[in-house]
Amino acid sequence: MRRHSTLVDVLLVLALFSCSPWTVCSSLHCKETNMEEIRPHSVSITEFGAVGDGITLNTKAFQNAIFYLNSFADKGGAKLFVPAGRWLTGSFDLISHLTLWLDKDAVILGSTNFDDWPVVDPLPSYGRGRELPGGRHKSLVYGRNLTDVIITGNNGTIDGQGSIWWSSFRNKTLDYTRPHLVELMNSTGVFISNLTFLNSPFWNIHPVYCSQVTVQKVTILAPLDSPNTDGINPDSSDRVCIEDCYISTGDDLIAIKSGWDEYGISFGRPSTNITIHTLVGKTRQSAGITIGSEMSGGVSEVYAENIHFFDSYTAIRIKTSPGRGGYVRNVFISNVTLVNVDIAIRFTGSYGDHPDDSFDTNALPVIEKITIKDVMGEKISRAGLLEGIEGDNFSNICLSNINLNVSSSFPWNCTYVRGYSELVSPQTCEPLKETIFPQHYADCYYSNHLQSSRDRNRGAWLLSW
Repeated sequence: MRRHSTLVDVLLVLALFSCSPWTVCSSLHCKETNMEEIRPHSVSITEFGAVGDGITLNTKAFQNAIFYLNSFADKGGAKLFVPAGRWLTGSFDLISHLTLWLDKDAVILGSTNFDDWPVVDPLPSYGRGRELPGGRHKSLVYGRNLTDVIITGNNGTIDGQGSIWWSSFRNKTLDYTRPHLVELMNSTGVFISNLTFLNSPFWNIHPVYCSQVTVQKVTILAPLDSPNTDGINPDSSDRVCIEDCYISTGDDLIAIKSGWDEYGISFGRPSTNITIHTLVGKTRQSAGITIGSEMSGGVSEVYAENIHFFDSYTAIRIKTSPGRGGYVRNVFISNVTLVNVDIAIRFTGSYGDHPDDSFDTNALPVIEKITIKDVMGEKISRAGLLEGIEGDNFSNICLSNINLNVSSSFPWNCTYVRGYSELVSPQTCEPLKETIFPQHYADCYYSNHLQSSRDRNRGAWLLSW
């Protein structure tokens, strides 16, 4: 069995970077960003007294270096170079027009002293800390109201040393919500690439109220039993592109969010135009791609393709609840390969988990126009567990060209959902059995986003000849 799992891991990682019968390699890619961009001013963290021995606390060195580089923000920007070493630090803030560059064998280590992670205000779209009322610990690498921020390197590492936080969570001794590894707020033009993220105390990468965000070629790792170590969580953000990533964590690999109950409804900032291309990973606790459960500001225009999940609990999931309000619509997921997954597709309409008792039970979410197509799966326990909300059916759910090798005698369980299907094996549930073509094609969400990208690139290729 171990030999089989190892072979699957290798095959899927190879598929991340190559075309094969299991993958349909398309021309949908993130916008090119030059991570080698020459900033006219560059300093090393060592110039500010930092010591890379894994013991010396370097928070002041990071803060002083970035304070110094801020004077060059309007002169073409600056680069902070982190050389090989183990650089222990608490939270520090980034600035606009900055490149944070980690060299090979450079490790930024999060302090294991909670006091080195200051407490900041809760997000307005959440109304409180995600885990506890009140504030939350600031992320290790933090920024707000920024423009043009690059976090990259030669596959250096940011390690949150999260085990002490996980223990405190399990022992119920936390005073505030745990910190993320990286959080950017109200920022535009964010690029994160070519790094490894390890052992986050909480979520790993959290762009919130951001626009034009690219996360590309990153590896995110945490133990499969670590609590709430989500990989990448775009939150009330738009024009987000996630590409060529490997994620193995204790919770959702990617979770798209937009605020929590009445706070998210009031704040009213949706997540939209989210692209996920070429993602490989596993999670035993949750799902590979999740929308929600905090989606009260709305989520729309989500495009995902070239997805490979293995040894996982759930592959694709939408989570919501009465009281959430908001909507999830216009979601297009295609070209998915699954191996050893418990539930391939799961919708949960009664997730619960509210910030307080002030939510409106009549604020029902709208879930509509969700298309999932071109899915192949081996060693699947259940094909689908699709649970909508009584009196608030999830509608126009469209399944196409799905072939799953399922062990359960009851592969599908559907309640309070309506939609259409074609070429689905094992045969789907009754509410989705009506065929898509010809009369219901317009009811499904077949995005031209992917096709237009292919057409543009095909035209460019022809012109080059």
